[in-house]
Amino acid sequence: MKKILTATAALLLAASPALAWGKTGHRVTGAIADRHLSDEARAAIQEILGVEDLAEASNWPDFMRSSGEDFWRAAGPYHYVTIPEGTEYDVSMAPEAGDAYTALEMFSAIAADETASLEDRQRALRFVIHLIGDLHQPMHVGDGTDRGGNDVTVVFFEHVATLHLIWDEDMVDYEQLSYSEMTEWLDRRITPAQAEDWSVTDPHVWISESARIRPSLYPHNAHLQWDYVFEHRATMRTRLSQGGIRLAAYLNELFEEE
Repeated sequence: MKKILTATAALLLAASPALAWGKTGHRVTGAIADRHLSDEARAAIQEILGVEDLAEASNWPDFMRSSGEDFWRAAGPYHYVTIPEGTEYDVSMAPEAGDAYTALEMFSAIAADETASLEDRQRALRFVIHLIGDLHQPMHVGDGTDRGGNDVTVVFFEHVATLHLIWDEDMVDYEQLSYSEMTEWLDRRITPAQAEDWSVTDPHVWISESARIRPSLYPHNAHLQWDYVFEHRATMRTRLSQGGIRLAAYLNELFEEE
């Protein structure tokens, strides 16, 4: 059961809320997906994004959140979904402003619409790439009580952060690998059987998986060190790998020639 973590007064200087898998994690998911695209999907993506590959496109929706444009001020809820403990996601749960599930549906339709403007299709495809990564980060499927771990302050070794930030960035960056190195290490371990089993394009499945994982990520105390990394490293790596395979499968299906 999740415990409420109470930190010392010094921990009140916690980092501000993070955005998604960090830059490295999103690039890993995109780069793994790039290795598993169909010829049709690759051609369609190149038509929309040109020389920009999936790894480069993956962080754009987070970068643009600093824009002052009205669209980006309203797009914050697109990066997560909320599922209270003991429930399954249903689109009726989505707030009026939308969530990652409804945004993925919306942007998928635009990306596949050959009558839409190139600018709209580029923005939509970048969001599709990004949101599939987000939904595989378990803390982006929050339970509605602590903003996906953003209200839980911890210390990661000597680094004061939120539990959400630990899962967005610190667990990945602790590996001290570039995104291309991590992509190579993870992808070469994905067996054909795993790739087939993981090629599920239904977001409900990804969301349910993240919701089941989520409770196990809350630690018993606020000081996270080697034992926490040891316990959860495999989960982090699996979710990045699954996110890459699912992103490729989703794009292959989205751009499948009829």
